Formats: sequence, structure tokens, C-alpha cells
Amino acid sequence: MEIVTHLLDFILHIDRYLETFVTSYGIWVYALLFLIIFVETGVVVMPFLPGDSLLFVVGAMCGVGLMSYPLAVGLLFAAAVLGNQSNYTIGHYFGPKVFQWENSKFFNKKAFDQAHDFYEKYGGITIVAARFMPFLRTFAPFVAGVSQMTRSKFTFYDITGGALWVGGIVTAGYFFGNVPFVKTHLDKIIWAMIFVPGLFVLFGAWKARRKGS
Repeated sequence: MEIVTHLLDFILHIDRYLETFVTSYGIWVYALLFLIIFVETGVVVMPFLPGDSLLFVVGAMCGVGLMSYPLAVGLLFAAAVLGNQSNYTIGHYFGPKVFQWENSKFFNKKAFDQAHDFYEKYGGITIVAARFMPFLRTFAPFVAGVSQMTRSKFTFYDITGGALWVGGIVTAGYFFGNVPFVKTHLDKIIWAMIFVPGLFVLFGAWKARRKGS
């Protein structure tokens, strides 16, 4: 429970933690940020890291000159793309082995074919949109790999989504992160970043279930 409390405190007050780290360790902050974004997007069991809020606070730090905007955007974009590639590879390689194909009672060939067809038709927009949705952005590339979405198609949308996600949120933080109202209510904004996309996902799933019933 104590670990959860510390994690929530880190997520909600990430601006303070990051500013302390920048002051204490300088350029090493870029390595830490690269690692956090890579792990969140590249390791399927780590979906709870604060990607959106972290990018926004990084932008705010760049806005007051504590960090370099071009360096931060470039490194975090690379971390986001490489993380997704890693996650896709894990799914692509281990998915069939876990299910053991037709020899396993846990493997549903029809469901697999449907997932493959879905990702070939709509997987692109799924990969891009999932970038802005906590938890989903960790699982989307893994599922794309499991469903055997082609690497070339996945890479195109991986790069597109990574550029929009990192570039968009860091830039928003750069211009708006130091506005007094935003600084005062940053914890509420972070909660909104976490829950609002989730509500859209739940609403979409509810509509899809109603349509299918």
C-alpha cells in the first residue's frame, strides 16, 4: 500500500520531483526521462507510469529554460517509438508461443483471425489514438504484435503516433505549463489526463457492445 501511495504522490506532484532532479543531476534527467517513456511504452507489464503528465511537465520545464526543448522532444520521441517497437516484438514473438497455436485450449483460431483482420484494417488509427490513452498505449502495440499486424504498417503508425503524442503534449506544456492557473491546478489536470481518455474508451466499448447485441 505504501508503494501505491508513493507512486500516486509521484504522479500527482511530478513537477516537483522533476524540478528537484534537474537541479540535482542536470543533464542526467534526459536519460531518466528516456527510460521512463521507453519502459511505459515498451514493457507490457508497466502501464502505470505517468507518460502524459511527464511530457506536459517536461514542456513546462523547457518553457522556463530548465531543459532543452529540441533535445527533450527528440529523445522522448525516440523513446516512444523504440518502446512501441519493443512491445510489438514481444507480442509478435511470444504471442503464438504462449497460445501454442491450435494445440492449446486457450487459443481461439477464429478470434485470432478476427484480431489480425481488425489490426490490418483499423490497427493504424488504434495505434495512433492509443498513444493518448493511459494503459491502452502500453497494450496496443503488444496486441498488434500478437495479431501479426505487419511490421511496416505498424512502424508507420508508431512513428506518426509518437510524433503527435510527444510533440503535442510537450509543446502544450511549453506554452501553457507555466500559466498560473495551470500550475495551481496541475494535480487536477493530471487526473483529467488519466481519466478523461478512459471514459471515452469505456463509452466506445459500451456503444460497440450495444451495437453488437
